[in-house]
Order: sequence, then C-alpha cells, then structure tokens
Amino acid sequence: MTTAAAHETLDALLLRVRACRNCEAYLPLGPRPVLQASASARILIVGQAPGAKVHASGVPWSDKSGERLRDWMGIDALTFYDAARIAIVPMGLCYPGRGTSGDLPPRRECAPLWHDRLLEQMPRIELTLLVGGYAQAHYLRDAGHASVSMTTRDWRTHAPRILPLPHPSPRNVAWFKANAWFEGELLPVLRRRVRRLVGD
Repeated sequence: MTTAAAHETLDALLLRVRACRNCEAYLPLGPRPVLQASASARILIVGQAPGAKVHASGVPWSDKSGERLRDWMGIDALTFYDAARIAIVPMGLCYPGRGTSGDLPPRRECAPLWHDRLLEQMPRIELTLLVGGYAQAHYLRDAGHASVSMTTRDWRTHAPRILPLPHPSPRNVAWFKANAWFEGELLPVLRRRVRRLVGD
C-alpha cells in the first residue's frame, strides 16, 4: 500500500470513528470521540478516556493531566499535537461520565471496535505509551500485567517499544511521591526515546 493510499484509508476510517454512536445511550454528555492519528506517527499514546474538560474542547489531554504528561515526555504542546508525529488513541474515545470517585471506566465496546483497525493504518509506530491501568490491562493482558505499580516498575520488560506509565492525574500525587524511582529511572528513558522519535 502506498503512503498516499494509507492516508486516504486512515482518513476514511477517522471519519467513521468520529461519527461513531455505538455507546450513545450510555454517555451522559453524548458521543464525541476524541483522538488524533496519522499514518506517519511514530509515537502512540493510549490513555483511559477523555474527561469532561477534554469532551468540551475536543482536544485530547487538554487538561492538568495532559500538562504533566507533556512534561514527562519533555515536549511542548505544539509537538504533542502534531498528529504527523504523535497519535493519541484512548481506550474509550468518548467521555464516559462521572462515578462516585471520579470518572467512570472507558466503555468496553470502544477498544475492540476501533483500536486494531486504527493501528493497522499506523505502521510507523515505534513507541507506545500505555498510560494508566486500563491501557496496560488491555495491551499487556498476555504479559503478566497485575497492577499499574508492578507493571510500571517492571518497565524494562516491555521497553523499548512499550513504556507503561501511571496516569498523570493530580489524583495520583501520592503515588508519584511514594515512587521516586519513576522520575529518576523511567522519565529520562522516556524523554530520550521521545526526543529521538519526534526529532527525526
């Protein structure tokens, strides 16, 4: 398949994804799939699902969690939102609503419906960031994933093509403080990998 054909196919697929109404009955604010993708992207970020602020803006990671994620990666917003270099495909593409202690989990229907089809059209991905428990449980289900803490601490097992990360939510500040190794060991590796891939 030529690069042009791959782009055309991905463009058509993205139109279908953004028009998806599969979970409409369960979404309190209605469907609004939020993602970015390109056939030339070399980094894929798989997170949880958009929050209410991201649902309102339609821009992935346009919140405090996104600010921390960009800091972890060592890049600015201009680079982060360059779809030609970085793809963003959360486990759930739409805001799932609020639960008793935060946002509800991503809808289960979403990843099986769209992820494989999207990844087929992004052949240049060299680094996948699995941000949080839902992404890790899905993509590392056959690799012994037990918990975010254990999987992230065991990041060398999955490197260099996959790097598991905790969710960068402000709610996880206690985890960051209790796991100082994360900043000293994993973040320098993450930043070097990202710098190489976005700089080429």
